This record gives sequence, structure tokens and C-alpha cells, in this order.
Amino acid sequence: MTTSTHLLRRRRFLPLFVTQLLGAFNDNLFKNAMVLYVVYSLYNSESAEAAFSGVASALFIIPFVVFSALSGQLADMRDKARIIRLVKLAEIGIMMIGAAGLLLAWKGVAVGTLAIPLMLAALFAMGLHSTFFGPIKYAILPQHLRADEVLAGTGLVEAGTYVAILAGTILAGWIPVEWAAVGVVITALAGWVTARFVPPAPAQGEVVPLDFHFIRASITLIRQTAHDRRVFLAIGAISFFWAVGTILFIQFPPLAKNVLMASKEVASLFLVVFSIGVALGSVSINALLKGTVSARYAPPAVLAMALCVVAFWAVCARWTTPPGGRLMDAAQFLLHPLAVPLLASLLGIAVCGGMFVVPLYAFMTTCVDKDQTARTVAANNIVNSVAMVGGALLAMGLSAAGMGIVRQLLLSAMLCLVSAWLGWRLYRAECRHCAATR
Repeated sequence: MTTSTHLLRRRRFLPLFVTQLLGAFNDNLFKNAMVLYVVYSLYNSESAEAAFSGVASALFIIPFVVFSALSGQLADMRDKARIIRLVKLAEIGIMMIGAAGLLLAWKGVAVGTLAIPLMLAALFAMGLHSTFFGPIKYAILPQHLRADEVLAGTGLVEAGTYVAILAGTILAGWIPVEWAAVGVVITALAGWVTARFVPPAPAQGEVVPLDFHFIRASITLIRQTAHDRRVFLAIGAISFFWAVGTILFIQFPPLAKNVLMASKEVASLFLVVFSIGVALGSVSINALLKGTVSARYAPPAVLAMALCVVAFWAVCARWTTPPGGRLMDAAQFLLHPLAVPLLASLLGIAVCGGMFVVPLYAFMTTCVDKDQTARTVAANNIVNSVAMVGGALLAMGLSAAGMGIVRQLLLSAMLCLVSAWLGWRLYRAECRHCAATR
């Protein structure tokens, strides 16, 4: 029996795994249903569509910048299982607000004045929900799993997240928006039920008063984390990775519609392929490393990712659209002579990304004390979020300045080079640490 299969049969892992899977599914079902409906049904301008996609991404990310320090403190100083249950209860109310916005938009009632603001408010609240859940889903693993299980557990969490993204993305692109409104509420209820089975995970160290001053707490948190060079470099590498991911995700819907002349089902297909790829990469890296937490494959993985981004750009630049100005459905798109190389390059981006990022998350949670893991993940979330907001603002700014979406893909490839450099420095720091502790 493999370690991964063993974990999926244990209460110390399975309820958490299912809970986070449902949460990721719900995030993406709601977000993609909202963005695809607005882009394809309400707007008719490439710049306006890119701007809305960027605003939606930024609203989801901002809570990570503001509240991650508090979420990390809470997760390290309170019972993590109890926080999970409270967060999942809040998700029910958030999704009811989001569902109301989707239904109003579907009915064409007060779209600009009420429906879109409700949807964006729910998206911001889901970002807040994820801010408090995010540190826990990684920090709880060293508390419930053995040392030789943490990499497999992290890989399963990451792979499960992207399988959930896959499912949510497929549904968002293929079902009517009114069904999506009902689905997000039902999923939130299911997530609250599974959260009740997560085993207790009490604080591991000294319980100290919480610091509610988010700027001071964030600076203190990052400073405390940055003293370990390996953790600092891992956070930096992950942050640039997510900046690349944010730019790509913002580009997918308008790229599909305006460059490839494809329907929302094709935009959904892009996100599906991306999710499958990250899941494959997340699982395969555990097999390569044989359960050992190491950044050994990080530099070549992200360099390969950069090459795949360049290949994706090259295919998009040579894409020809059918006459008539009509959007291709999924079947017509797949018959295009460049569809297979386009999807293959996208899959390559995602597989390499999964292989790059999973060991770095495991690295962060295993090379610090157990009473610091949630705060370490929270510090990572703060820096990641700043990078993601920066990526979103950069994509929006370049679109506003008139740079085409296809040319922006090359920016993503350049950022991969920075991640590769940081990954190489991390591996060197890892080797030095291993030599010093022998």
C-alpha cells in the first residue's frame, strides 16, 4: 500500500482533504461562473473584460495581504480543527450572497448597481475565508502525519486542490449560471459537514495574545520567518510562481474569446487542462523524491515551465481564426490544427508548475518548529499575495496601455527565470544545511 493510499484511508487526513477539496471546488465554481458570465454575456470589450478579470483576482487576493498575519497567529495558538469548522460555517453565508448576485445577473435585474457588487463582495469574502483556512491546511499536516508522510500529504492536498479546481472550472463553463448559484450553496453546506470530522489539533506551543495590528503583525511575522534562509528562499520562489499563475489565469478568458475566437467552454477547457497538469505534477514529484522533502528538482522544473510558456505564446501568435467572426465551440476548437500543440504546451506549464511548488510547501512546514508552521505558511501567503496582486495589477496596466494579451505571455516566461534562480539558491542552501548537520 502506498503512503498516499494509506493517508486517504485515515481520519487524521481524509476529512481535512475532503473539506479543502470542497472549498477549492466552491471557490472556482463561483469565481469562474461569475467571470465567464460577465465576460461572455455582459461585456464586449477586450480591455473591459481583462480589467474585470483583474479586479476579481485582486479582490480575492487582498484579504491574504491584510489578514494572513492574524490567521497564522490564530492557527498556531488555537485548535485548528475548531477554526476550520467556524470558517466553513461562514462560507455558507458568503455563498448565499454570491448566489444572489449570480441570480440577479441572470435575470438582468440591477446588474451594474447590485448584482455585480454582490458577486464581487462574495468573492472578497471568499478570499477572506481562504485566508483563514489556507495556513491550516498545510500547518496541520506535520501535526497529524508522520515525518515521512508530510511530502505525500502535501502533494495530495495540492493535487486534490487542483482536481477540485478542475471540477469547479468544468461546471462553471458548462452549466447555466442559475445552476451554479444553487451549487455553491449546496457545496458550502457539504464542506461544513465534512469539517466536523477533522480531528482536534490544539496549539503546540506557548499561547500568547493576538496582535490585531495587521501591518505591525505582518512585518513581525515576515521578519521572524526570514531569519531561516531556506524558508525565505522557498517563500520567494513560490511567490514568483504565483505571480506567473495569476497573470496566466487573468489572461485565459479574454485570450480565449478575443485571440482564439473560442467560446466560454474553451476558456473553461484551458483551466481544466491547467488543473489536471498541476495535479499530475504534484503527485509525480513525490514519486521522484521518494518521500524526501527537497528542492532538488525546483530549478529544472520551473525552467521547463518557462519553455512551455514560450511554446504557448508561439502557438497563440500563429493562431488563425475562422471567417465570419463567430466563436468556436469546444468541438470546433479541438479540430483546429494548432489546438493540440496549444493544449500540450499549456499542460506542460501546469505539470512543471506542480512539480516546482509542492516540495517548497513541504519544505516550509517541515524545517520549522511545529508551533510555528501556521505562521510560516501565513507569512508565505502574505508575500505570495503581494506578488499575485502585483501580477494582477501588471496585467491590468499592460492591457490598459495597449499591450496585447499574447505578448504578455512572454512576461510570464521571464518571471519563471526569477523563480528558477531562487529555487537554485534554495537547493544550495539545503545542501549546505545538510552538510553542516551531518
